[in-house]
Amino acid sequence: MARDTVDSTPIGSLSELAATLEEGSKSPDQFRIGTEHEKFGFFTADLTPIPYNGSRGVKTVLEGMEGLLGWERIEDAGNIIGLADPVGGGAISIEPGGQFELSGGPLDNLHQTCRETNAHLAQVREIARPLGIGFLGLGMAPTWKRSDMPRMPKSRYDIMTNYMPRVGTRGLDMMYRTSTVQVNLDFENEADMAKKMRVGLALQPIATAIFANSPFVEGKPNGLLSNRAEIWLDTDNDRVTSLPFAFDEDFGFEAYVEWALDVPMYFVKRGGDYHDVTGTTFRAFMNGALDGVVPDASPTMGDWNNHLSTLFPDVRLKRYIEMRGADAGPWRRICALPAFWVGLLYDAEILDQAWQLVRDWSAEERDALRTAVPKTALKTVFRNRTVLDIAREAAALASEGLKRRARLNEAGIDERTHLEPVEETLATGLSPAEQMLRKYDGEWNRDISHVFQDYAY
Repeated sequence: MARDTVDSTPIGSLSELAATLEEGSKSPDQFRIGTEHEKFGFFTADLTPIPYNGSRGVKTVLEGMEGLLGWERIEDAGNIIGLADPVGGGAISIEPGGQFELSGGPLDNLHQTCRETNAHLAQVREIARPLGIGFLGLGMAPTWKRSDMPRMPKSRYDIMTNYMPRVGTRGLDMMYRTSTVQVNLDFENEADMAKKMRVGLALQPIATAIFANSPFVEGKPNGLLSNRAEIWLDTDNDRVTSLPFAFDEDFGFEAYVEWALDVPMYFVKRGGDYHDVTGTTFRAFMNGALDGVVPDASPTMGDWNNHLSTLFPDVRLKRYIEMRGADAGPWRRICALPAFWVGLLYDAEILDQAWQLVRDWSAEERDALRTAVPKTALKTVFRNRTVLDIAREAAALASEGLKRRARLNEAGIDERTHLEPVEETLATGLSPAEQMLRKYDGEWNRDISHVFQDYAY
């Protein structure tokens, strides 16, 4: 996230919190696509991660992008931590270990998404290459130890770094050594939101399997196919969840709010200062728990929106829905991830068919999938078949959904072209991680340095 919210509007009631989510409702013709992707910066000479400071660091790249794009500078305690596009609504930000993120603007179609992605990667190369810096698309840093990772000067990350070891064993790995691609999508109303949340939550492990791309840790195979997804299973169970209550018949905006109210907060921001309030729930905050602890201790809508941004369910609800289950990967897969979800969720008939695919899965089955997929990806057994079988059904529905959208590029080609990397993966039956492991045992001759060439942008 590039910039934390500043909104001093007081919160009058719990119903107002649900209303802020409902304000995201849009008519289908106004549905948009927002794609986010992270990547690791490294020095091409020695394949080590780039620091924040110095003449060849994250700060220098951000300042170069600022000069190239003319976007608004975002600072934290005087340090540049991101850029905001004042026209298109996109942003560039940095994750705790220096992962460089584009949060794309809200776009009409996947052709625009792919153009945005390609333009961004070209712009980053223009700044980074003269500095001897490359960027890597992988779900987890393949060679670096946690102690190798730089720390970015963002106040919220300092608070999270201190808190994570108290609530799980892998939170610092999540923060400093993983990268992801996600897509943000709209909903029409509460019922549409609920159906999209349920389909997204059920099929999130399927997407994880399709995009599994983190089989290495500290220079060797880690025994997993998506180590990034495995890490999330032991990060912070208060805020990392498959939201089982989303499958209750009465699930809606208020139910999500009730859950979010009881998740411990990270911080309260007042002016430019971040106050550590870890362990205090938002509900307790609303009941006066921080009176005398932080300045202006009455909760605001800015506090609420910042809190929502620190929740990490597999599918996250704000004024839009975030699909959060995929490893980072090569540039074609950056466009393929939104293609998969747009195809499934943006056509009402296809969405209904996707719901029929998963509606009889039990909570126990969904959790079992979520736990197994990081290890076995597409080969995970589910009932009397495999995740590969389910993925092929889901991809076929996504393809039909994209066809029905009929968004054409200048050559008259519809959005199904962006789904091709998924279809290629499913045709082979091998996740990207398995294909990478074959290279490692074959043409790479177990030399992990090749990953910095084959998977660099």
